[in-house]
Parts: sequence; C-alpha cells; structure tokens
Amino acid sequence: MRHIAQQIHAHIQRAHKIVIVPHQHPDGDALGAATAFYEYLLTLGKDAQIFCVTPATSKLHFLPHAKILSSLTPVISDKTVDTIVVVDSGDLRYNGIAEFIVDHPATIINIDHHVTNERYGHINLVNPTASSTCEILYHYFYHNHIPVNRRMATSLLTGLTTDTGNFTNSATSASALSVGGELIRSGGNYQLINDETVRNKSVDALRLWGVVLSRLKHEEKLGITHTFITKADLELYKVPENETEGIANFLNNLDNTRIALILKETDGNTVKGSFRTTRDDVDVSAMAKALGGGGHKKAAGFNTVGTIDEVLKKILTLG
Repeated sequence: MRHIAQQIHAHIQRAHKIVIVPHQHPDGDALGAATAFYEYLLTLGKDAQIFCVTPATSKLHFLPHAKILSSLTPVISDKTVDTIVVVDSGDLRYNGIAEFIVDHPATIINIDHHVTNERYGHINLVNPTASSTCEILYHYFYHNHIPVNRRMATSLLTGLTTDTGNFTNSATSASALSVGGELIRSGGNYQLINDETVRNKSVDALRLWGVVLSRLKHEEKLGITHTFITKADLELYKVPENETEGIANFLNNLDNTRIALILKETDGNTVKGSFRTTRDDVDVSAMAKALGGGGHKKAAGFNTVGTIDEVLKKILTLG
C-alpha cells in the first residue's frame, strides 16, 4: 500500500486539473474523504474541484469545503481534466459517473475500502480490511509525509466515525481506533462531528422512525428482519430522506437476526436498500451485488428498479 500511495502522490504532483468524485448521495466517509483530499490539493496549489451526481445533504455541510461540491455535469465531462480521483466507490455505475467519462482521457485514481471494488482505476488504492476510505487516506498522507491539518483531520475523523457507527460496529478495528486517536491529536473536532451526525434527530424524524420500526417483520426461516419507508411517509412527516440514515445500523442491534434490511422507496420507480449483519458467516455484499449494488461483508446497499414488494420478493429468494 505504501508504494501505491507514493505512486499516487507522485502523479498528483504532476497533475494540472483534478476532479474528486465521491459516490452519489455521499455519506460521511465519502464526503469526508473528498473534502480531506481537496484540502490536500489546495496545499499543493492544484486546480481542483469536487463533483457528485447528487448534492450533499445539509447534515454534512459542517465539513470543510462541503458546500463547494458541484453537481454540474460539465465539471466531470471537461476533457481538460487530467486526473479524476474517485473515493469510496466500489464501481463507477453506483458512483454515477460511468456515462460521463466514456473515452475520457483523464487518469482515474480509485481510493476505496469496499470488498466489492472492481479495481476500475488506472491506479487502485483499495484496502477492504480498512474501516473506511478515510482511514486509507490517513495512511496515504502518513506514507507521503503530508501533514494533516485541523480541516483534514475533521474530515477524515468524520468518515472514520460514521463508518464505524461511532466506533461500535464490526468495522471498529485496532487500526481504526489508533487512527481516530491520531486524528483527534491533529485537531479533528470529535464533538462537532458527534453533534452533527449523532445528536441531530428532529421530533418528526423520530416519529417516522417509530412508524418504520412498527413495520418490522421477521422471516424466521431465512433469519431476515426487514422494514420499509415510502415517499408518502417522508411527505407526511415532512422529513428529508437523509433523516432516515441510521435506521439500518439501529436494526443491527436485533437479536436472533442473520440479516437486517431496510427498503426505501425513491423516485423513478426505484428502491434503495440497506443490508446489515453482525454474523461472520453472512456476506451481505454478495446479496447487494446481485441487485446492482455493493459494499462490505457486513454492511452493503443497492438501488434497483421496482416496487418495495417486488424488490423484497427478489431479496427473499436470495436469502
């Protein structure tokens, strides 16, 4: 990994115009990685932008540089861009930029920690054992002797914190805890991150959570416990979709459940799904992959066409 990190840094030093791309609907790890890398590029005096096919949730606007993210397609389609850095994305389809970079001359750098990563980059810095893409970036900066300033530390700590469920889920390794401590020592604002990502639930959001939890069903034979959220639910409680983030992780606390699943109705007759498990003998990334998504062995997701009932029936045949 050290050699690849140094190879990427050498390329970045030669690059002239760089675009950083987190996956669509970026979470704390994706946007944390993107903003930390952007700050690093600023210290090198590079012409850089952050592009995402969907806007970032306002819940993550506390991150340095988060508000400068662009969703305008000319940013990614610009053929004068010589380097595209894709972070926290197992493939370019789920990331959302596959159609925009056909025949693009840019060098693609792939930095990720998903076990389903397709190694689509010209240079691939992929470590499926890392807790988060932000943990990988911390080591990238370390191997290249790049100082991590307070802004970078807060961005990286956000990704580390959110992908480990505030250091409670199975991604919480000795390395993750060690890196977390180093980032706090470098000025990462853990209290700010906790306030913005954990203590941020509205009364209406918790009412919605109550409805969603009341729909829980357990498929005893398959060991799958599932529930769902409709667009009508979000409209009724006047809650944005991002307010439901965290329900999947909460369901991971269920006893006697092999797999926890939450399905969300989205625009265009599509459904977004999130799998979670605590079992070592279950690989939910394989299930997500079968539905066009990906992720980790114990946490994965997908977007697919269909109704909630149709998608659920398909999943139950996979289980």
